[in-house]
Amino acid sequence: MKIFKFGGASVQHAQGVKNVAQIIQSHSHDNLLVVISAMGKTTNALEQVIHHCFHNTGEAHSALKTVFEFHDGILKDLFGEDDLVGVSDIRNLYLELECFVDNPNLQEDYDFLYDQIIGYGELMATKIVSNYLLSQKINNQWVDARNFIQTDSRHRDARVQWTETEKIITNRLLPIAKKNLVITQGFIGRGFSGETTTLGREGSDYSAAIFGSIMGAESITIWKDVAGVMNADPKKFDHAVLISELTYNDAIELAYYGASVIHPKTIQPLQANGIPLYVRSFLNPEAPGTKVSADSSVISVPCKIHKSQQLLLEIRTRDFTFIAEDHLKQIFQSLSENKVRCNLMQNSAIYFRCVIDNKENRHQPLMNALEALGLDVTLRSDLELLSIYHPQGSFDKQTDVGNHNIVLQQNMGNSTHYLITA
Repeated sequence: MKIFKFGGASVQHAQGVKNVAQIIQSHSHDNLLVVISAMGKTTNALEQVIHHCFHNTGEAHSALKTVFEFHDGILKDLFGEDDLVGVSDIRNLYLELECFVDNPNLQEDYDFLYDQIIGYGELMATKIVSNYLLSQKINNQWVDARNFIQTDSRHRDARVQWTETEKIITNRLLPIAKKNLVITQGFIGRGFSGETTTLGREGSDYSAAIFGSIMGAESITIWKDVAGVMNADPKKFDHAVLISELTYNDAIELAYYGASVIHPKTIQPLQANGIPLYVRSFLNPEAPGTKVSADSSVISVPCKIHKSQQLLLEIRTRDFTFIAEDHLKQIFQSLSENKVRCNLMQNSAIYFRCVIDNKENRHQPLMNALEALGLDVTLRSDLELLSIYHPQGSFDKQTDVGNHNIVLQQNMGNSTHYLITA
C-alpha cells in the first residue's frame, strides 16, 4: 500500500488532472490510496464566499458563481461540451453549497460556517478527478474522507480521535483499498455531532499521514510543483537548493517554523510507524525529490522560512505590576480557548509578546478576552516572520533581512527568528 497526495497546484487546470492520471497510471502495479486537495486557488475563493456569507455583504452568491465557473471550465476541458461525465455529482455539490450560503442559522459561528463550506473544494476536486480516471478506463473508488477520519469539534483546527479513526479505517476502508484504487480528500473530517471539521489550513498532507500510518503504508509521496524540499522558497530567495534527504526531526523543525512544503502535523505519525515520506515534483515525476526517513542525513545547509500576514500582540498589566505566572496562565488559557497558535513568543517582567497568523475572526475575540481579564493589549499588523534554521551552516543577517526593519529578534539554539516589517 502506498499513499499519494496531490496538492491544489497539480490539479489547477485540465492538463494538470491529465498529468495526475498519467502518474497514477504509471503506478498501476501499486496498491494506491490517493489524497487530493482543492483545485488551484479554490480554498482562497471559498474563503471569500465565507467572508461574504458571514458578514452578510450580499456578494456571497457572486463569489460562489466564480467557484462554479472555474470548475465548469475544467469539466468542459476534460469532457467536452456534450459528454460531461460526472456533471451530476458536481451539480449536487453546487446545490449543497448554495443551501449553506442561504442558511441564516449557519452564519452565527464563523469557524463552524467555515468548516461546513471550505471542504467542498476537496469534494469537487476528487469527484472531477475520479470521474476523469473512469473515463480513461482507470477504475477507482471515490470515498468521502469524513466517513473515516473522526475528530473532535474544534472547528478549523480539529484534533483527530485516533482510537475511533483507527477502528473505522481498519474495518471499513482498508478492505476497500486492498481491492481498488481509492480517491479521497485531504483536510476534512467529521466531528462528534456529524458536522464537517477541518484539520487546519494545508491539512491534506496530514490526512495522507493519517491514512498511511493506520493502514501500514509502505511510503507516502507528496506531489508538489517544486523539485522537493528546498532550503528556501525559490520565489522569495535566490540560490535556493534542493535538500535530497531529511531526518524526521529536521522535517518537524522546518514544518513547525512554517515551511509550507510539509504540514507541521504530518511527520510525527510517520515517524512513529517508520514510514518514509517522499516529496516529489509532478512536473518531473522521474526525479527523486526529497526523502524524509529515520536513516537520512542531518541537514548541512541553513534553511530560510518566510511567513507573511503576521500580527504582533503585546500584552501588559494595567496596574503596572510584573507579568507573573498567574498572568501567563490566563494568557495561555485565552490562546487555547480562542484557538490561536503562537508562532513566536517573548516575555519580560512587564510584557508578553506573541506573534500569530492574521486569520479572519481569530485575533479580535482573543484581544477581547484578554482585555476582559484586565490586561492591556496592543496590536501591530503588516509584519512578516523570517526563521533561519541553521544546524550545520551559517547565514548573513544583512542578506537575509535586507532593508526591512526588525521589530523583534529571537535566538533559539539552532534557529534565529526575525519579525520584520512587510
